[in-house]
Parts: sequence; C-alpha cells; structure tokens
Amino acid sequence: MTEIARIDAAVDAIDAAAAGLRPRLGIVLGSGLDACADALTNAVDVSYADIPGFPRPAVDSHAGQLRLGTLGDVPVAMLRGRAHAYEGHHMLDVVRPVRTLARLGCTSVVLTNAAGSLRETVGPGRLMMITDHINWSGLNPLTGPNLDALGARFIDMTAAYDPTLRDHLCSAAGRIGLDLAEGVYFWYPGPNFETPAEIRAFRSLGADAVGMSTVPECIALRHMGVRVAGISTITNLAAGLGDGSALDHDEVMATGAAMADHLARLLSAFAREAADVL
Repeated sequence: MTEIARIDAAVDAIDAAAAGLRPRLGIVLGSGLDACADALTNAVDVSYADIPGFPRPAVDSHAGQLRLGTLGDVPVAMLRGRAHAYEGHHMLDVVRPVRTLARLGCTSVVLTNAAGSLRETVGPGRLMMITDHINWSGLNPLTGPNLDALGARFIDMTAAYDPTLRDHLCSAAGRIGLDLAEGVYFWYPGPNFETPAEIRAFRSLGADAVGMSTVPECIALRHMGVRVAGISTITNLAAGLGDGSALDHDEVMATGAAMADHLARLLSAFAREAADVL
C-alpha cells in the first residue's frame, strides 16, 4: 500500500465516525495535556487502534484517541497524543496522523508539546508560543521519494509558524490575561534528556526551549500547505539551569497536567479570535 493510500484509509475510517463534522482546525496535544480535550463540545472519540496506519503512543498521558468536536464555533479534530521517533517509529508513521488531519480538511493546525526552557526568565508553568524551530536531529519526514500528491519536493520554511496565527494567539492571550512567552524551539529526538553541555550549545544557536516532538509534524504540514502554530508548555528548566536535581519524566507530566487548564483557555480564545481565518 502506498503512503497516500494509507492516509486516505485513515481519512475514510474517521469520516465514518465523524457524523458529518468537517474539521477546519487541527490540534495535537503533547505530554500531560490530555485534559485540554474536555474543552471540545459535541465530542466524538475514535481510538487510534480503529484508524488504519495510526501509530499508538507508548508514553503515559498520550491517550491515543482522535477527538472530533467544536471549539467555540470552529469544527476541530484533536489528536490526543502522538508517536515519537524515539519509540522506534519511522518518520512516515510519526507524521501520518497530522497528514491525515490535512486530508480531512484542516487548513490550520496547532501543535503543542511539553518542553524544557533554556531561559531562566521563562520557567515552569509558562506557555511559550513557538516563533521558529531548529532541527539538529538529522531526521526529516520528507527524506525519500517525494509524495507529489501532498506537496512539492522543495518547500520554503521561512514562515514555518504562520505569522497570522501567531498574531491571533497573542491577541487571544491578551484577551484572557495570559502571559504568553515567545521563542525558538529546538528538536532533540531523545529519549534521554539533554546534557548541560548540549544545552549550552543549543543556547548559543538561538534556542529558547527544547523538546522531543513537533518539528517533524510542522515540516510535514508545511509540505502540504497547512498553516502551523506551536505552543510549548514549559515544564522544567533544562539541564544545568535548575537547582541541580535530576530531570524526571513524572515531574514533566505533573507540571504539564497542571498547565492544561491554561492551555485549554488559550486554545478556546484562539478559536474565537481566529475563526474568520481558520
């Protein structure tokens, strides 16, 4: 089966459960953020196990469900968790769910994640809007034969994170009184956390936060002409910047879960703010 056929089989399975809903906005929930799914109304859940070709996340707090519903008046398809390259998945498998969102009709997608901050002034408990990213992994979902039905061989990434969507995120944050930081996200493929020396190197390259996801999805979506916004939930200070205690995944999950309400408020305000352009 070709990759296009795999994506279209996933679309068919979702359409069968969608009760006629045609999503315009896609949202991907990162680690610890599944409670944001409660913000959707008229919700229908579809297990990844029932969607052909969808990899099943192995990380705690990634529910492994697609939720269809509405956020404000905007029809939404929300991926409750993602697969990561460090789990051993091929890049095509990692980005197939977001490519499916695009084929479903989503013209804009908000990617969220948990991240470590490289700036002491943006500590745990803050949300950071992604303005750009750095891919230092050597991995790219577009490696291999180009999927001409999805996009061109060579794509411009100058505005990887759409300026109009970013403006609406800033406006929405201001309207609800949320202090939204901004910065550059560095993709570190993991699964180990970074060393202090690596963090110093990433800072010298211009990174403001580091995490283990998001960048492959952004590349795949831009390949398809989909507008992308990104939000990192800052769950910890990166290695060498904190109090010296060991970085712990359970702590990352707990901090992310505590921030889910703030993110849900921002996403709801964003959907209202940007409804005319989604």
